[in-house]
Amino acid sequence: MTSFEIERLDFTKEAVRAWAPRDHRNTNWPVVYVLDDAKVGSTPAVRGGLNDVYVGESRNAAGRMRQHFESTEKQHLSTVRVIVDATFNKSVCLDLESYLIRMLAGDGFYRVLNRNDGITEADYYDRGRYRETFRAVFDELRRDGVFTRSIPEIENSDLFKLSPFKALSQDQAIAVDGILEGLFQDLQAGTDSTIVVQGDPGTGKTVVAIYLLKLLVDIAASTPGEDMDSDSLFSEFFVPGYRELLAGIRIGLVVPQQSLRESIKKVFRKTPGLRPEMVMTAFEVGFSDQHFDLLIVDESHRLNQRANQPSGVQNKNFSVITQKLFGSDDKTKTQLDWITAKSKHQIFLLDAAQSVRPADVPPELLTGLVRQAKLSRRHHPLMSQMRVQAGSDYVAYVRRILDTTTTSTTPPVAAEVFEGYDFRMFDSIAGMRAEIHRKDAAVGLSRLLAGYAWAWKTKTDKTLYDIEIDGCQLRWNSTQTDWIASPKSVDEVGSIHTVQGYDLNYAGVIIGPDLRFDPVAGKLVIDRGSYFDKKGKENNPVLGKTYTDDDLLRFITNIYAVLLTRGIRGTYVYVCDPALRAYLRGFIPIAV
Repeated sequence: MTSFEIERLDFTKEAVRAWAPRDHRNTNWPVVYVLDDAKVGSTPAVRGGLNDVYVGESRNAAGRMRQHFESTEKQHLSTVRVIVDATFNKSVCLDLESYLIRMLAGDGFYRVLNRNDGITEADYYDRGRYRETFRAVFDELRRDGVFTRSIPEIENSDLFKLSPFKALSQDQAIAVDGILEGLFQDLQAGTDSTIVVQGDPGTGKTVVAIYLLKLLVDIAASTPGEDMDSDSLFSEFFVPGYRELLAGIRIGLVVPQQSLRESIKKVFRKTPGLRPEMVMTAFEVGFSDQHFDLLIVDESHRLNQRANQPSGVQNKNFSVITQKLFGSDDKTKTQLDWITAKSKHQIFLLDAAQSVRPADVPPELLTGLVRQAKLSRRHHPLMSQMRVQAGSDYVAYVRRILDTTTTSTTPPVAAEVFEGYDFRMFDSIAGMRAEIHRKDAAVGLSRLLAGYAWAWKTKTDKTLYDIEIDGCQLRWNSTQTDWIASPKSVDEVGSIHTVQGYDLNYAGVIIGPDLRFDPVAGKLVIDRGSYFDKKGKENNPVLGKTYTDDDLLRFITNIYAVLLTRGIRGTYVYVCDPALRAYLRGFIPIAV
């Protein structure tokens, strides 16, 4: 274990001038420092409000401080804490710097003033040992009032998970680099462009979307002569040519799901350069008076085609926007067409296998988008699994055991075991519920989820229960906005509409009677009468579409595939249909 020191002083020219000669490491040693605008010796409770913080690393801390005095955006900062260790080197300092930036952004007490120029998970000698030191540094900074929450509390928060200051995997970094190169080429050429980022659940599509937006905003806001660390991943883009291409850029992030959209807005409120108004619905884009230079669309598979919307107002708005953009009420136009009509450049992040409702844009349109992006070299796949600790093989496995195209000639699915991942089937719903409560008490962020196989009675009568299985009574989510973080969520059951796009530590998935197994035919089937999402099974008379049981089977299995890939550390399963339970026993270990 390394032995570090944290020295705290006022961030004034006089204090830094007196401090610099006290130790040669103040001017000639790799260190990490934290600048904030809190008064020395104060506590979070005393300070109140939202403070600013900046984290940096340097081999000449005193010289770097003098540079910061010239920065208008840092002149109001009042305290500096310098973290020094006799064993630190450049790689360690870069890693500690990015760690503290991520944790401060996730804590939510401060606005992090750092630019997003490339935080990655770089490896180096003895990194594991140094990482233990980072936790000790965190603990000391927390005792000094810099952090207000514990590491588990921060890592479980939306502010942390949806922060633009994420450390990118190599997979994500390659995609972001390729996206930037292609986008700047198209901006320079003055041509329209469509970029597609494609990935399975848990590959970090939302992270890439938010990261990109912050990165582009920071490049646009950078100034000539600004000191930029040449070792940062995307420093090559912080140059005049790229900055000029982004001058006055009108950019937005489209997020179809209400819950995820509100969570992202919360992050944007605390991030310099980002504003919650940047996060929009497709309807808001359609009605906007401005034409966008770039629209980034997360969860693009959840954009809508013309269909019966959740409200009469939205039905009217769909028609109004289509007429406004195309001159007539062309019912073949989708929200994909709106996005393209309202922007010169688009970045679509998608996974067609996560389409869960008939109103979602049809898969053939998404396939066409992907095909065109590949032809124009604007397609970027994400392959590495960032959520589920069992890896990408687990996601593929879940999709195979829920495959609706299986026939008698299809090779049988082989049972797999995922070492280190807690994947279990419960015969008792009460037992699974109790285990989720135990996990939530131990590590937090553990929730029950279910397919929409029960009516939502508590929407109008809070005294009732929605789900009753073997004497166990449960209620659906009492809120649709930020349900996972709501106080009652551990005692409730989340639907697909509250969890798509989110992470959990442990997910307890109830597969309801809407999905069954026909042992004679040897295939998955649905019980239409046990599926209670009205918008999830209604036909589309506007477009003359009738959805068969096979169509509905695709949506329902997609829903369960999404639910079964929410858990970072583990996934528990309870199955209502006895035949399906018997079938899945061949693929999921039994809880004992």
